[in-house]
Amino acid sequence: MPIPQDDWDRHWHSYAESAGTNPAEAYRRRLVLRLLGLGDAPARVLDIGSGQGDLVADVKLRHPNADVIGLELSREGIEVARAKVPAASFVQCDLLDAGAPAPELRGWATDAVCSEVLEHVERPDVLLANALRYLAPGCRLLVTVPGGPRSAFDLHIGHRRHYRREDLRDLLTGVGLQVDSVTGAGFPFFNLYRLAVILRGKKLVDDVKAGDGLPASPTALAAMAVFGTLFRANLHSSPWGWQMVALARVPSE
Repeated sequence: MPIPQDDWDRHWHSYAESAGTNPAEAYRRRLVLRLLGLGDAPARVLDIGSGQGDLVADVKLRHPNADVIGLELSREGIEVARAKVPAASFVQCDLLDAGAPAPELRGWATDAVCSEVLEHVERPDVLLANALRYLAPGCRLLVTVPGGPRSAFDLHIGHRRHYRREDLRDLLTGVGLQVDSVTGAGFPFFNLYRLAVILRGKKLVDDVKAGDGLPASPTALAAMAVFGTLFRANLHSSPWGWQMVALARVPSE
């Protein structure tokens, strides 16, 4: 099945509100914040593929003294994020382009996140290699990507592939990162949610097209609320989890 060309301005125009209330997105942000483990020490946090700014908003809420920058391809995503998190900075850039970062951003980050980005691109190794220019020696990088089967909706929004643990480890080591851990997360209820999305098939695509940025139906909101509660019982590390999570770091000089 051909995968559609990504149109991220259209994506964030249509899905910004639903993404912000999606329980899977909220679960993933909690997982990222927990694993980042930012303390009270000064931190410079880079969100690689910051979308509409929800993760940046949570980082600033939890760690108001951290300096946070989001890198994002979409102009629409940047505009939504800047309005949502005025205390953070956002830079529009294409990380598949080899252009150098601004001098003040070279080796800037002490901590970085790349969450639900790599599955959208044909050359994730190129994206990561270009993103590494923004990371300081010793910088920790937390990566999340989807595992398990792809749904019709995943194909609709441009997922090129889903990952196994060994795939993700190979990708990260291949660009020169030191990998501390790669695991699955989200078992059992995140998997159950994903199964519901898979079983909904193309009907979910039609539902989203019908809404096109409008609030979800009461039934959908109720289902998301139920999963949001269940997700708090997910295992953060499990060989059966369909949420892939890796912790890596830039080698120290």
